[in-house]
Amino acid sequence: MSSQPQPLVLQAIDALKRGERDEAVALLRRDLTSGPASGDRWRSVSLLAGRIGEVALQLEASRRYAATQPPTLARLLHHWGDLAALGRSDAALTEVQRLPAAQRGHPAVLHFLGTVAGSTGDVAGAQALYRRALAVSEDQPQTWFALAMLRSFTADDPDLHRMEALRPRFEATEPAVHARFLYGLAKAWHDAGDRARAFALYSEGAALRRAAEKPDLPAIERMADALIRDFTPDALARLVPSGEPHSRALFVNGLPRSGTTLVEQILTSHSAVGDGGEINLARAALLPTLDYSLAGAVHFQRRHPDDPWGAVARTYHRLLNERFGEGGLIVDKTLSQSHYAGLLLHALPGARMVWLRRDGEDTALSTFRSFFTSAVPWSWSLADIGHYHRIEARLHAHWAGLFPDRILTVPYEDLVRSPREWIARILGHLGLLAEEQVFTPHLTSREVRTASVQQVRQPIGTDAIGKARAWDRELAEYRRGLAGG
Repeated sequence: MSSQPQPLVLQAIDALKRGERDEAVALLRRDLTSGPASGDRWRSVSLLAGRIGEVALQLEASRRYAATQPPTLARLLHHWGDLAALGRSDAALTEVQRLPAAQRGHPAVLHFLGTVAGSTGDVAGAQALYRRALAVSEDQPQTWFALAMLRSFTADDPDLHRMEALRPRFEATEPAVHARFLYGLAKAWHDAGDRARAFALYSEGAALRRAAEKPDLPAIERMADALIRDFTPDALARLVPSGEPHSRALFVNGLPRSGTTLVEQILTSHSAVGDGGEINLARAALLPTLDYSLAGAVHFQRRHPDDPWGAVARTYHRLLNERFGEGGLIVDKTLSQSHYAGLLLHALPGARMVWLRRDGEDTALSTFRSFFTSAVPWSWSLADIGHYHRIEARLHAHWAGLFPDRILTVPYEDLVRSPREWIARILGHLGLLAEEQVFTPHLTSREVRTASVQQVRQPIGTDAIGKARAWDRELAEYRRGLAGG
């Protein structure tokens, strides 16, 4: 008796494991063509399509998941979250408005609406929506966190003391949810001037996250060692040239909290630049190399001798077009582009990169105090942050030395002290003419979905320089990690 064939989504996963990205995409398309109009099975298809950057497939699978009967708010929120994350907040808001009034008043819906409002800079509107959600039910740790991120606290603040009173209730929640609440409470106490209590809460939240997922920093270091050892001018010369000379992307790289969102905001203020963000599409286009190593690259081009790197570049541009529409330049500030910068710049020989560097201790402190939406495991310990910074410094030195004309290193402190000079240098490096509005980027209205959502709404200033000095004792652990101790 013959066995039943694997579901197409599992066949797609197998194809990705072999580095056959195009085959995986074809299988997902076939699944959507032949599969049912709805069903819970589409959630896994949506997640896989999202992981490999296939926006159209992700959204269609997500829509079918949301259409599954009987309807549930959880499925709808999953779909709306996909729409918002992919720059289609207006479509999500239209769907929300179709709900009966009673369902639009559900705390989870109000929280979603608050998140969208906050991402556009409507702080007052977002706060009002979060408060409406908490008025329905106070047992919303994510909403307390979100509210805390949008306002400042004093020691006698009623919200701060209500959060303290609710804290025991949230200890039994899922660790990531509990940790999120603790980060919000820590931020509130920091605003109120109790730095010691704030640090203890940040540490408690970080420990919860680290207990669930520890970073494999030795593996990351081995990867960096291999990149630095293997990617040399001679090795790059052995890779066949890319047949796609142009680039639609403006690459911005740097550690989290190093100023990359500020540079993104500056660039998206330009009339020739559309939008961007942490879009993670270059990594998706490079999946056929399997591990982004030189050996993986050589194996890939042996399997696909007909302009392999041009094919990668065309896949990347197709994904950009699906995400942002055709026309205009796009800022790509995906985290950890240092892990595949050599292959990225080889596949896109016309691309240039701006690399932000900021004082390590200021960056470390800001990173440790940030609750990132996507998991950043090395950020949950100051020692791990130091270790990761050490790795990234080596990668920056390597890639900047290998591509000196294509990577512009921008010191954050110099940028905010002399913005007109450095913005002009950034624009020149990227081939853009200066326009007056880029020098006042805080006036540009757009959605921002990173931890810097509030900072980029403020005029460029030097307030963030030197903040780590007040935390000298706490940062000793970071310095040990940075030194390799």
